[in-house]
Amino acid sequence: MTTLETRPATEDLGMPSTTPPLKVGRLVDQFERGLDAPICLTWELTYACNLACVHCLSSSGKRDPRELSTEQCKAIIDELQRMQVFYVNIGGGEPTVRPDFWELVDYATDHQVGVKFSTNGLRIDEQVAQRLAASDYVDVQISLDGATAEVNDAVRGPGSFDMAVRALENLKNAGFTDAKISVVVTRHNVSQLDEFKALADGFGATLRITRLRPSGRGADVWDDLHPLPEQQRELYDWLVAHGDRVLTGDSFFHLSAFGEAGGSLPGLNLCGAGRVVCLIDPVGDVYACPFAIHENFLAGNVTTGGGFQEIWQNSELFTDLREPQSAGACSSCAHFDACRGGCMAAKFFTGLPLDGPDPECVQGYGEELLAGERTMPTANKDHSRGVPLTLMTRPPSRDCDENPLAGFTP
Repeated sequence: MTTLETRPATEDLGMPSTTPPLKVGRLVDQFERGLDAPICLTWELTYACNLACVHCLSSSGKRDPRELSTEQCKAIIDELQRMQVFYVNIGGGEPTVRPDFWELVDYATDHQVGVKFSTNGLRIDEQVAQRLAASDYVDVQISLDGATAEVNDAVRGPGSFDMAVRALENLKNAGFTDAKISVVVTRHNVSQLDEFKALADGFGATLRITRLRPSGRGADVWDDLHPLPEQQRELYDWLVAHGDRVLTGDSFFHLSAFGEAGGSLPGLNLCGAGRVVCLIDPVGDVYACPFAIHENFLAGNVTTGGGFQEIWQNSELFTDLREPQSAGACSSCAHFDACRGGCMAAKFFTGLPLDGPDPECVQGYGEELLAGERTMPTANKDHSRGVPLTLMTRPPSRDCDENPLAGFTP
């Protein structure tokens, strides 16, 4: 394992760096061997959510009664501070519905752990926007999946577009600088990329686009929503032209195999699962990737053993992921160095071998495998609330009709 104290080039965190970068060679070589602490740690504080987005990777909706307590969350933050984790990306569910959300945000920033949180805008009223504008160590990411209400609300639910735009307006009016607009690219919104960019520019925000993964409820709608092959090329061309002003993380490295003409795309050209990326879920389970919430990618639980640091640095799963991975069927492909075989989670949840091509392989190899015999894994967690999800090709595996905020004290 290699200690690397540097600000990642894959994402604008929206916060000042306090550590000067070290010259340690190519970042990708350091990332492949794993770091002593993650540089992209996602922490889902709750599965409770006021929405029921059809592609929700964590199948959020209803709160899990085993959710970590305030004190347990603070203990994790203490550990992150000792590990010198630069920032944590807080999500859910809708994290702001936790009554202790702001207490935890303040505790993190008071302990030198910056916070970026993702929200649908539910609680970003004028007063909250002013509070956020007064902080130098909190970044806000508003989720939108359509540049118009028609496209967005078909995926995220009626009224969700207006709610997100109202939050963006409140942030802008309060003087909050550089909010993020987070978009999951689908076949219905890929033609709206220019509109998304204009929307972000209008609010003084930065556009962040991510790939649709077939995990959580996303597995049920992936066949209907993932961009078509010709749209993948459209997306690649748009990123080549505009990528220097758009955040992508490690979402689209599989598109780099379109060839040398456009060059490599911005972002991490590597699967960072267990190397620089991981997820802590609401009950303390640690997964290799936010898009791989499945027992096959479960490394441990922060409430047992040596806590998060022990899991990150010594768990069997993460140790294995940091070893050289077999290229399998992709080893003979001339484009392997560009796409690295694509996304682990996308392959797993579509029933493809992990050492085979990505289901959206731009050379077409994934389509061949998708047309053959395959067994798709069953989701091991579902927090849906019985909300009718019209785009789903099959109903949720479990019908939960409890109030999503059940168990919270107002």
